[in-house]
Amino acid sequence: MTLVDLEDLRAAQRRIAGTAVRTPLLPCPWAEDGGRRLWLKPESLQPTGAFKIRGATNRLAALTDEERARGVVAQSSGNHAQAVAYAAQRLGIKAVIVMPDTSPAVKIENTRAFGAEVVIVTAEERDTVPAELAAAHGYVWVPPYDDPYIVAGQGTVGLEIAEDAPDELDTVLVPVSGGGLISGTAAALKLACPGVRVVGVEPELAADARQSLREGVRTAWPVADTYRTIADGLRTPSVGVLPFEHITAYVDDIVTVTEDEIRATVARLARRGRLVAEPSGAVAPAAYFHHADELGGRVFAAVVSGGNLDPALLAELLAA
Repeated sequence: MTLVDLEDLRAAQRRIAGTAVRTPLLPCPWAEDGGRRLWLKPESLQPTGAFKIRGATNRLAALTDEERARGVVAQSSGNHAQAVAYAAQRLGIKAVIVMPDTSPAVKIENTRAFGAEVVIVTAEERDTVPAELAAAHGYVWVPPYDDPYIVAGQGTVGLEIAEDAPDELDTVLVPVSGGGLISGTAAALKLACPGVRVVGVEPELAADARQSLREGVRTAWPVADTYRTIADGLRTPSVGVLPFEHITAYVDDIVTVTEDEIRATVARLARRGRLVAEPSGAVAPAAYFHHADELGGRVFAAVVSGGNLDPALLAELLAA
């Protein structure tokens, strides 16, 4: 299986320019701890509130005219949904998005606001209904992570970190779900600045990627297990086939964080960092704040992957 290379990543960077935002790498003096330093990569500042706009734009921009005319279908709990809807709207492409009924209302509303047709299904149906719609209507399937264009698009996060990071950067923390973000980001970092460690972070209630990396076999967790975590964007039962190849090649380790650590980090980022992060977007900095001994390292960058959360949940977490 062919891994994405620097040429793929640079091509993606050119395709998404003008649609995805080049987010800053923010220094966090308030997070310094015993000589450790932290920079945050706030993908929550993207037009759709999450990094997913990068991969979706790269995938749709590479469609042929015939494929664009057919329209696209995707499935997502919210961030990929919004990204595909937004990119499709900008490119004049019909988009149908399948979303599980557990998706936050704010993500469903935003997806519809970008002009997509939303189909609500049960969590167990989210992976089967899109294929049925594609077969029935001829839509082009836009996967959330298991696609080289998606991986390369998400990998532009890593290119930007490599270009903007301080020389002494030694560890980059990246959330893991289906694996598109960490795959592309790790590839970009290892190819552009090979001395940097790349560590994935996921909820301990959805730790399929850590198990897969440590056992060397792609492993799936039951949906009933992964859906226990508050981090709704990280509930995917397993990483994709292509992402797993990248993870095996480029990722140094994967650690997990608890639900209490995720909740506390959402509040900490809002209060101290002035950043709105959804629980899925808070897992990488949560590892920095709560797992220093496990991580090692002195100078960190952590990807805040998204900020799409229900205002009521934010209020609850800030009041805790």
